[in-house]
Amino acid sequence: MREVVVPLAQRSYTIAIGEGLLDRRDLLAPIVAGRQVAIVSNVTVAPLYAARLRAALEPDADCVIEVALPDGEAHKHWGTLNAIFDALLEHRFDRSAILVALGGGVVGDMTGFAAAVYQRGIDFIQVPTTLLAQVDSSVGGKTGINHPLGKNMIGAFHQPRLVLADVGCLATLPERELSAGLAEVIKHGAIADAAYLDAVERALPALLARDPGALADTVARSCEIKAGVVGSDERESGLRAILNFGHTFGHAIEAGLGYGEWLHGEAVGAGMVMAADLSRRLGLLDAAAAGRLRDAIAAAGLPVRGPAWPADRYVELMSVDKKAERGTPRFVLLEGLGRACVRRAPDDAVRETLAACAPG
Repeated sequence: MREVVVPLAQRSYTIAIGEGLLDRRDLLAPIVAGRQVAIVSNVTVAPLYAARLRAALEPDADCVIEVALPDGEAHKHWGTLNAIFDALLEHRFDRSAILVALGGGVVGDMTGFAAAVYQRGIDFIQVPTTLLAQVDSSVGGKTGINHPLGKNMIGAFHQPRLVLADVGCLATLPERELSAGLAEVIKHGAIADAAYLDAVERALPALLARDPGALADTVARSCEIKAGVVGSDERESGLRAILNFGHTFGHAIEAGLGYGEWLHGEAVGAGMVMAADLSRRLGLLDAAAAGRLRDAIAAAGLPVRGPAWPADRYVELMSVDKKAERGTPRFVLLEGLGRACVRRAPDDAVRETLAACAPG
């Protein structure tokens, strides 16, 4: 088992990475002992893994209930969130209760948001079962739901007590979901560690073949990068914004198509190609580096072109973004592989990128 610590003073927590962690009662007992526990999952993941997790929790918990949500990004909204609150209130869960998110990024985001606001805040544990959630969304305390006008626009910062990243769960992950997770892996190298990007490029065949050792190494390094950024800027007032590389374009794609039409990682993959192209047009990144990043994204099985919409449609969608200032989007760009920055971009350059990468 590998361990990565997210350094947040009194709220620091451990990310445990390895195989068979769902069964590790010793990791869970110190946090759940004597408490009411709700496992929040979805109808796809719960039949696969909820019984194992429940068996590890029950000897030490006061009681354990399960909440199975509908599956998919299209259900990441208030109505589904209320299903969590309904279960907690029906079972008289109090302020000492703890939630356990068992699933991908949608389950983790909604469970974390429910924990942040139920009785003004209770604890939760992340047990991510997708690669994207293990390397990115389960770490850092961002929680929330979508709004029809923008992704993750309603939420809260609420850090988990523990993250259990069991790479054994990735054996049942659909290929499309595996590729979607690789988008965030490639992103971490592109923004923060060129040597890691090199390693990921070399390891892609092993990762796509689900080699457990390669997956554990990759999850650990991505978590180290994200933990370092979050430890320096928990609430995204500065450095943490670089983690949104590819997301300004990507979130526009998700909102414009309708949540769930493209997976988040697919939209980020195309978004990173666009952001690298924009970086090149602004003289920040050379053409060879932009091409190399595009090739890595394609090799991971991800789209490298956005939907063919008019540029005005993209610009409209990007104006509703958490990084936007008074409706003007800011972009995470590359000053070289492994070095990112956040800045505005001239409208003509943005439109040239859209014409090249998403011709409408």
